[in-house]
Amino acid sequence: MKYSLGAAAVLVIAFVTAVSGVNEYFFYAAFVVLQFMVLATAWNILGGYAGYVNFGTAAFFAIGSYTAVVLFKWLGAPLAVQIAAAAVVSGLLGFGVGLLTLRLRGIFFAIATVAIIFIMETMMMNWRYVGGATGLQLLRPDVLQPFASYTRMLFFVMALLAVIAVSVARYVQVSWIGRGLRAIRDSEEAAECSGVPTLKLKLFACTVSGALMGAAGAPMPMYLSFIEPASSFSLNYSVSALAMPMIGGTVHWLGPVLGALLLGSIQQIVTVTISNEINVLVVGVLLVLFVVLAPDGVVGLFRKWTRRFSR
Repeated sequence: MKYSLGAAAVLVIAFVTAVSGVNEYFFYAAFVVLQFMVLATAWNILGGYAGYVNFGTAAFFAIGSYTAVVLFKWLGAPLAVQIAAAAVVSGLLGFGVGLLTLRLRGIFFAIATVAIIFIMETMMMNWRYVGGATGLQLLRPDVLQPFASYTRMLFFVMALLAVIAVSVARYVQVSWIGRGLRAIRDSEEAAECSGVPTLKLKLFACTVSGALMGAAGAPMPMYLSFIEPASSFSLNYSVSALAMPMIGGTVHWLGPVLGALLLGSIQQIVTVTISNEINVLVVGVLLVLFVVLAPDGVVGLFRKWTRRFSR
């Protein structure tokens, strides 16, 4: 009940902010932070709960973007339809990738997910309908009322997607699905001996994770008014989606949210004040610091301090 009220309050605040007179750049930056929140939360369902490190985030994100572009160019579909279709297509991709790779473990699974990025990128580079290697310029449709600009509307849409993603992750964590995924992470052999349907749970996690990543990518073409393979399939998405849960904490649904807020905000500040190229350095430095000093992330650090003070 408390979580539902909190989620509703977040959406109300996001809507009021979107229709207010806040500076336009805030919505450009906040959209990116919220987008990474969805990606980090989606990554954590498979990478954090189940322990299967996925480096293929960029593939699912980009396929969601290209699905939206195809529907917009072919049918003129509205944004809501684009997002729903992107989630379905990326979810099916996640299911297919899961069938092919989830019997692999450790570094072999990670390498297989990286290969998915290059396979999908090569396909898009040779598909002339979506612009091929040179990309495609898009003309935004009219913005919906009461939003004053398309960026403000996309900010609210991404806030809604973030709430949905976090709600799904929270449900997975507290349900029997989450308990099964944690058992797989601790010892897959022991989980199988205990009757846990390991393959079904891993396929579920891969499908849901892929669907949320695709949904996060769907608004991106309209945000940029442009799409091209090099930026859509950028490994920066994969690295950031992995780093944010690691920094926030992978054992709890709140970890990716905190990691995205912390790292995403720092990246936006660095982009404005110093240089966009420093973003990767910021991610690397923070990731090393947290791995060494706080391997359980912000959530684990908070729990440690709470136990210490309670004693």
